[in-house]
Amino acid sequence: MALFLGVLFATFELSGWRDHFSRQFLHDQFLENRLSGVLVFVLLFSLGNLIQIPGWIFLAAAVLALGRSWGGIVTYLAASLSCALTFLSIRLLGGDALRQLKSRLALRLLAQLDGHPIRSVLCLRILFQTVPALNYVLAMSGVGFREYMLGTLLGLPLPIALYCLFFDFLASLLDLG
Repeated sequence: MALFLGVLFATFELSGWRDHFSRQFLHDQFLENRLSGVLVFVLLFSLGNLIQIPGWIFLAAAVLALGRSWGGIVTYLAASLSCALTFLSIRLLGGDALRQLKSRLALRLLAQLDGHPIRSVLCLRILFQTVPALNYVLAMSGVGFREYMLGTLLGLPLPIALYCLFFDFLASLLDLG
């Protein structure tokens, strides 16, 4: 996993993709062509999540570039796809590695996840949104992809909506709109 992250981060840095993590770049992409702008945003969000960049940064950029409503919708789409990509990538590389842990705490947490997987993922999404570490842990926890995605899809709207309101308010307060 560490080697994968290192290679991914090095590729990201050396390719110049890091320069594309700006409000102005996203705004210009959206204006030039809405479809390709959304695709670029989804790609950047997914890559950012894989290399441990929190999703709220992308949400703030989308709200500033597109406004509260469209920024939220595009972020929900990007976050959902990013979570799916991260889950599948990490599951492929790490399997269900956390199932190998034998500590009482790990076994108790995994039992909770096994008992109510959709509810557990939903609650974790409400609390932690798309925090990259959460994506990694859930991918290696052995939870099924279907349950993971249902919990993700149901858990993301509330925090994304609240962040949209917050970033929109902040933008108007600071006259960034």
